[in-house]
Amino acid sequence: MIELDEYFWNNPPWGKGDEKYRLGLKPIEEKSWLIRKISKKLLNHKKNLLKKSYEKVIATTDGSNEPQKILAKIFNIKETFYPDLIAEIGLHIQDDLCLIEAHGEQRLIAASVCSPSYWDLRKKIGKPLRDIHGPITTLNEKIGDRIEKFIKQAPVMRPFARENWLIHGDTKRLHLKEEKCPSTHPSEWFIRSERETLCRFHENFSLFTINVFFQPLKLVHSFPEARAGLIKSINKFDQEEADYFGGDRKIMLIKEYLQK
Repeated sequence: MIELDEYFWNNPPWGKGDEKYRLGLKPIEEKSWLIRKISKKLLNHKKNLLKKSYEKVIATTDGSNEPQKILAKIFNIKETFYPDLIAEIGLHIQDDLCLIEAHGEQRLIAASVCSPSYWDLRKKIGKPLRDIHGPITTLNEKIGDRIEKFIKQAPVMRPFARENWLIHGDTKRLHLKEEKCPSTHPSEWFIRSERETLCRFHENFSLFTINVFFQPLKLVHSFPEARAGLIKSINKFDQEEADYFGGDRKIMLIKEYLQK
């Protein structure tokens, strides 16, 4: 059972109706960068995937061993029995981890992604950021240049954070494919909130992380300001964003439910 998180509803990731696809990165203290304490449930989720579906959740490119070692040193991780250090690092941190080049094409060169939302790591590894954002071309148009510039110019070991969100029909963590409209009633759906961070941990490499939390959508009716902001944010979707979110029917059902 998921407990009510009042802080979430009083400070929702969509704000008072912000556009969903925006940069929104804000500086945070290094001590607040990543949450090292990992629950037994989440740890078991990650370990089970490493055991049964390693290739789905771990991916690396040639030449990524050195940056993985640099990252492991930051978290005081010295060895692993897994083929890739990034897999071991992911077991010591709540977040999913994406190691990115800070210069050039800014390719995704190593990753541990056990809680993806609508994307498959096997299809993204080795690609530049712009190609990774390919499913939503308007995302590149809106913030593509700013993301690339930000990564190139970010100070070393100065982390930044932003909030992202989706609405899913369940609390499953592994969503490799886009989810269309769930067959259940919206009162049974969930807000999937993602705390994302970006830190240039080395002159040549950056780490992008995603930490996933869930809240039942039905709780929105207890927080009028959050509900009003969510409606405003959804109303700002263009067609491409709406399709990626789950399609027109899903959005129609959410709006009808929110306006009751």
